[in-house]
Amino acid sequence: FLQMKFDKEGNTTYFEKKKTELYQELGLQARDLRFQHVMSIATRNNRIIMRMEFLKAVITPEFLLILDYRNLSLEHWLLNELSSQLAGEGQLVTYSLPFEFRAIEAILQYWISKLQGRLNTLQPQILETLEALVDPKLLSVDRSKLHILLQNGKSLSELETDVKVFKETILEILDEEEVIEELCLSKWTDPQVFEESMSGIDHAEEMELLLENYYRQAEDLLNEARELRVLIDDSESIVFINLDSHRNVMMRLNLQLTMGTFSVSLFGLIGVAFGMNLESSLEEDPRVFWLVTGIMFLGSGLIWRRLLSFLGRHLEPPPPPHVPAFLKKSQPAAGRVEIKTSLKGETFGLSRSTLPNQ
Repeated sequence: FLQMKFDKEGNTTYFEKKKTELYQELGLQARDLRFQHVMSIATRNNRIIMRMEFLKAVITPEFLLILDYRNLSLEHWLLNELSSQLAGEGQLVTYSLPFEFRAIEAILQYWISKLQGRLNTLQPQILETLEALVDPKLLSVDRSKLHILLQNGKSLSELETDVKVFKETILEILDEEEVIEELCLSKWTDPQVFEESMSGIDHAEEMELLLENYYRQAEDLLNEARELRVLIDDSESIVFINLDSHRNVMMRLNLQLTMGTFSVSLFGLIGVAFGMNLESSLEEDPRVFWLVTGIMFLGSGLIWRRLLSFLGRHLEPPPPPHVPAFLKKSQPAAGRVEIKTSLKGETFGLSRSTLPNQ
């Protein structure tokens, strides 16, 4: 293992050690140091083992051990922030508490800030894409925008899953009072710390408050991600509504043109009849051509206008039903509208027997 060791003063030591030597030195078992991309916080032999996916840490009352830290983002945090936080120079709330409190808070703070950073990166990209897609002036949807939204939606789903796992990990500890007690390592190893806890400083309560704080932060982060997910779903509905609206306009225009073509074709039969090679006395009169042509255009226009009126009546939404004025003023009670018996039918020009029918 390539390891990084931090003591109480924030001093850093780098060294490599075999796995067998390490777990024997720490008094752990081989499975405790097994790398698994899971999230868990466990205790064994007065040691705290924290797994945050690629981050693996072992906490003791004297030092913090980071195992296999070869990760670019992790190295930046280890070299620039963690040492000062453990030494009490950072913004940790638990700087006055034992060392394991500072170590746990530093790791939890790093992980929650990492999740918050992922959300802060996704949120403006999603909002910008949705703003471009929800424009009602667009007759079609840009496929490149949809591809970007699909990728961001997958990243948002992964973020929601990671936040849920983080919440569940903390909640499992909060539900077990014995585990919270075991996380207070110095309380059982340092007599002075034990005496302070007996005099009124409850370290288990402090640990519970620490975990609840990051549980609430994870809950707020998950709510923000859910609101963003709801916004994506609502925007998707708006996009479908806009596309359906444009599709309905095109279908209505196509139907109007079809009705116009039908009207012209119907009266075009007159021209077909006169175009037959049959002799009659009408073709000798020069006024008949203009008369038949006028009848064809006039009849086609009337039929087309009639068809448009028929189409408008059937496509317009029906008007809302008429509600009498006295029913609007009455108050609903027990799921039905009741009319006070003190109302007189003469006031409305109605008799008492006609009120139920009305």
